[in-house]
Amino acid sequence: MSSHDAPLIIIGTGLAGYNLAREWRKYDQSTPLLMLTQDSGRSYSKPMLSTAFSKNKTAESLTMADAGKMAEQLKATIHTFVSVDAIDTEQRVIQFDGQQLNYRDLVIAAGSETINLPIENSAAEKTFAVNDLEQFSAFQLAAESAQRILIIGGGLIGCEYTNDLLSTGAKISLVELQPTLLSNLCHQSVGDALVSRFTEEGVDLHLGSAVTAIRANNNGVIATLNDGSELTADLVLSAVGVRARTELARGAGLKCQRGIIVDRELRSSAANIYALGDCAEVDGQLLYYVMPLMQCVRALAKTLSGTPTAVSYPAMPVTIKTSCFPIVSNPPSSSAHWEVEQTDGGIKALAYDKTKSLVGFSLGGSAIADKAALAKQLPKVMA
Repeated sequence: MSSHDAPLIIIGTGLAGYNLAREWRKYDQSTPLLMLTQDSGRSYSKPMLSTAFSKNKTAESLTMADAGKMAEQLKATIHTFVSVDAIDTEQRVIQFDGQQLNYRDLVIAAGSETINLPIENSAAEKTFAVNDLEQFSAFQLAAESAQRILIIGGGLIGCEYTNDLLSTGAKISLVELQPTLLSNLCHQSVGDALVSRFTEEGVDLHLGSAVTAIRANNNGVIATLNDGSELTADLVLSAVGVRARTELARGAGLKCQRGIIVDRELRSSAANIYALGDCAEVDGQLLYYVMPLMQCVRALAKTLSGTPTAVSYPAMPVTIKTSCFPIVSNPPSSSAHWEVEQTDGGIKALAYDKTKSLVGFSLGGSAIADKAALAKQLPKVMA
C-alpha cells in the first residue's frame, strides 16, 4: 500500500483522538481511518470522572459509546487493547501486535500518565491514581466500603476529588506540600478561601506537608508525613499530577521536551506525524485542559484535510469543580500586580500588568458570575 492510499492513523481514543476523528470526518468521508488504543476504547468525558461520586455515576453510566459504536460513527477501524511498538518515520510505518501498517498521516494522541510518588509504599494495592475510565472504575469499587480516604495532592484533581468524595460520607484527609490549595492555578486568597470551606466541610487538611512513606496496616494503610506524624486510612488516592506520554515518540526520534514538540499546525519534527492533546507541547506550551485541546482539534482537522491551519488560543479560564466553593481561574503568564476584593459570598482576585491591563484572574464562590465579562478583557494566549 502506498502512503497516498494509506489511512490516517490516530493513536489514542480519548477526548483528543475521538474529537479529532469526528471533526476530521466533517471534511473527509473517504480516507480510511484507523485508531489504536491500549484500553477498551470506550468514549467518555474524562472531566466527569472527578464529579462522578456526587452524581452517582459509574464507569458504565459515564460511557457514551463503546469502541464498536464509535467505529460505526466514525467510519473507522478501531483496535483496542493494543500497543504501538515502533514508528518508522522514513517508511511511514507503525508496528503493533506483530503487524506493520503504512500511514498517510499519523496523529499521536496518547494523552498523559499519572506521576508515581517516589516513596516507599508497601500498600500499592490500596493506593490509586485516576487518569482514565478503567482506573476510575477500580478506585470507585475500592471506595464503596471506605470510611477514611487519604488524598495526596492539593491541585485541581486532588481538590475536585476531595469535594466529590465528601458526598460518600467518608472522612477525607488531604495532604498538600504547598501552604495553600491550588497554588499553581489560583491567587493565594482564593486557595485560602477553599481551605476554609473544606475545613468547614470536615476535611482533615495537612498543608505544607508531604507523605514520605505508606505501609499496609490490617485492611488499610498508615501514611507517614515529613514531620513524623502518621495518618490512617482505608485507601489512598494519589493526585500529585500527570506527565505527557512521550516514550513512543522519543523511540521514533521525534523531538520532545516536557511533551512531543509540535508547531502551531501540530506538526512534529517528523514529516506527516502530528501530536495532539495532553502529550503535545504546542509552540512551547503544554496545557492539560479541554479548551486548548478543542482549539487544536479544530485546527488539525483542517490541516489533515488539506488546509494547513495554525492553532490559536484565546483566553481559556479553568473551572475547578469544587461545588462547595466553585472556582474559575486564569493565571497570568508572567508577574503581575494583584488586587483582591471580597464580595458577597465570594472572592475576586484580579491580575494587572504594568500598563494596568487585565492579564489574569482568580474567582471564587459567587464571584464566578463575572467569568465571561472578565475573560473578554484578557489577551489571547496564542494569537
